[in-house]
Amino acid sequence: MNSDLTKGKIIDHLRSLAVPASIGMIFNTLYNVVDTFYAGKIGTDAMAGMAVSFPIFFIILALGAGLGSGTTALSSISIGQKDEKSFHSFIKNSLYLGAIISVIIIFVAPGISKYLFGLSGARGNTLLEGSRYMDTLFYGAFFFMLNFIFNGVLSAQGDTKSYRNALIVGFFLNLILDPMFIYGWAFVPKLGTVGIALATVIVQLLTSIYLMYRVYKSRRFDYEVFKASRFSKGAVKALMRQGLPTSLNTATIALGVFIINYYIMKFSDSTTMAAYSVAMRIEQLALLPAMGLNSAALTITGQNYGAKLHGRIYEVRKIALTVGVSIMIVGGLIIYPLAPVLVGFFKSDPEVIIAGTEYLRIEFFAFPTYVILGVLLSIMQGIKKPDFAVIIGLYRQIIMPIPLFYFLGQVLGLGVKGIWWGIVFLTWSSVIATFIYSKRQLKLLNQDCKEA
Repeated sequence: MNSDLTKGKIIDHLRSLAVPASIGMIFNTLYNVVDTFYAGKIGTDAMAGMAVSFPIFFIILALGAGLGSGTTALSSISIGQKDEKSFHSFIKNSLYLGAIISVIIIFVAPGISKYLFGLSGARGNTLLEGSRYMDTLFYGAFFFMLNFIFNGVLSAQGDTKSYRNALIVGFFLNLILDPMFIYGWAFVPKLGTVGIALATVIVQLLTSIYLMYRVYKSRRFDYEVFKASRFSKGAVKALMRQGLPTSLNTATIALGVFIINYYIMKFSDSTTMAAYSVAMRIEQLALLPAMGLNSAALTITGQNYGAKLHGRIYEVRKIALTVGVSIMIVGGLIIYPLAPVLVGFFKSDPEVIIAGTEYLRIEFFAFPTYVILGVLLSIMQGIKKPDFAVIIGLYRQIIMPIPLFYFLGQVLGLGVKGIWWGIVFLTWSSVIATFIYSKRQLKLLNQDCKEA
């Protein structure tokens, strides 16, 4: 593992970081696919309940993702600056923050989730199944936080293989735990959707133990320096400054899905909700080979920003976008004709297949936008400009969807098709705005470098 990303070819660094990260993400999505598959075996209400609960669960992931990406950005910058004390201080203070966030989630989230379920329009068994699933997952919040932090520390050092390994093992472990807890094997009681959540909590616990060991054994980690580090308001403030915009942006995604769910239930029923849940999993599989570029772009940008090698950041942007868009085009061309077969693998209900196929074939036109947004926003975070992610997230997920979905679905009478075409418009307009903003920020960074 080459932890110095300020030297050598950018394309080689992108490959060495992005490929393991992408493989890990593929298995992480396959993990979720397994959960969706078994939820479908329980029933359509269980599948729809998990779909409705996804935005709530995503808020937990948003908090962890923000803390993890903030840790990656600041740790990688410290590595580029060759500041050992700062590197270890960010690790310790991110752990403090993770513990605080976890306690808040465990005690506050259950009450908020019931309110959000009520707003979603979920009723009857769909509401019951979703509530059971989420109430169990809340208890694993601390392990989710640890995994984001530890992965952030490892990624900053150029190690994306450890997390990949953990995700692969977690996937295979979940293949055993899901049916064990759902149907009840031997001494284990039959738990249904609660069993799916419990399996996830156990996998997250084991992943935390493994990643903690990998951090301890990593090249740049020094336990004595770590132990000597203290709680630092400056470090906490910096972590929040870097991580909060990412958390808020990711949270807007969760709220955006919540809004989509609301309009799905307004214009259709739980069948379309189940189809949307399945189609999202398939879409994620197409996205993931390119999404590893996000973490790679953040790490490489951070180290070179810390080392004041700004010219290499331009190269990261160019290569990552070219590779990412190419992958997404190929993935879309594969999914478009195979959409009915892929949806049918999870649910044989003809209505679910029709609804899921319709979504995927419209969403096909938005596929490249996700990797473009991810890469550009990661680079912005790597140069300590994370705030635009919140602005674009609010626009794309909350401010515009409400009137746009209403106009397309209700006024024009497109129904759920209006939601799908609205997503395409929102993502492309977001890409244009982000591209213009990032280009300007890199130009200013280059000017500051020349003046210095």
